[in-house]
Amino acid sequence: MKKSIEARSLAYPTPAWVVGSYDMYGNANVMTAAWGGICCSDPPCISVSMRKATYTYSNIMEKEAFTVNIPSEKYVKETDYFGIASGKDTDKFEDTGLTAVRSEIVYAPYIEEFPFILECKLIHSFDLGLHTQFIGEIVGIKAEESILDEKGNPDIEKIRPVIYSPQRAYYGIGKMLGKAFSIGSQK
Repeated sequence: MKKSIEARSLAYPTPAWVVGSYDMYGNANVMTAAWGGICCSDPPCISVSMRKATYTYSNIMEKEAFTVNIPSEKYVKETDYFGIASGKDTDKFEDTGLTAVRSEIVYAPYIEEFPFILECKLIHSFDLGLHTQFIGEIVGIKAEESILDEKGNPDIEKIRPVIYSPQRAYYGIGKMLGKAFSIGSQK
């Protein structure tokens, strides 16, 4: 039997992404964001939502570019820190010892140590209430060679991305359950 519970921001899983941007002085900044996902295949686009109060919000509005840095489990501590600290008050790269790299494609930094990066140009923003949803066209992807499979595609089991639970916890990935667009056709 199902029980009705309060309507709130619950979905599983949600990503633990680190969004990179430059501030008005050209300083690299990152923040953790969990409200996001792929939102279009052609052109390839990603959505990420954040509160107007964040430092990254104004950076993206001004520069019209951002990166989505997908951390591996190895960087869960840094990923959490990027969501706790504000770029208004501290240099998060200096604090964590991670390396900011200027994208050659968009005016935004990415994190050298993270295995998978999406470089995005802002194409839409939507005020949704407390959050603004940014739609970024993916114009470049950076991937560590070590996470690519034999066909050159990123392998989730090699990336080992961090997943966020709205109950304020981080998780890793589980085992593969079946091949998409295939397992459903089996009886």
